Amino acid sequence: MTFDPTEPELEAEAAGARVDEAIDESEVVLFMKGDELMPQCGYSERALGLIRQYREDVEVVDALQNLEAFRDALEAHSGWETIPQTYVDAEFVGGSDVLAELEERGELAETLNAPDAAGEEQVATDDAEAPF
Repeated sequence: MTFDPTEPELEAEAAGARVDEAIDESEVVLFMKGDELMPQCGYSERALGLIRQYREDVEVVDALQNLEAFRDALEAHSGWETIPQTYVDAEFVGGSDVLAELEERGELAETLNAPDAAGEEQVATDDAEAPF
């Protein structure tokens, strides 16, 4: 029996495994059309730009490798079939519109667990008590 990578069942299995792996192993993952250097749709480019304002360490997965199989695999996780999709700590956040809404409300950095997210408390020290 010859392995045929174009067989739909095998493509769906490979896409599902890639989705599971990326979600499980990456703090922030963006499934998009295209890649970081060449986004292939405006929504994907917008989502990447919004995320990159706060995080450089985002896993990007090009769903155009097999669009239908990735849509099915992502829908199994999120209930949405549209792409792009963003996940943080294995939780579905949304697409570019949701990211834009979070940005408008000042919540995107915190949602992305950005290192300098607003709301993180700075520990203040009293100079008189500092050991020198």
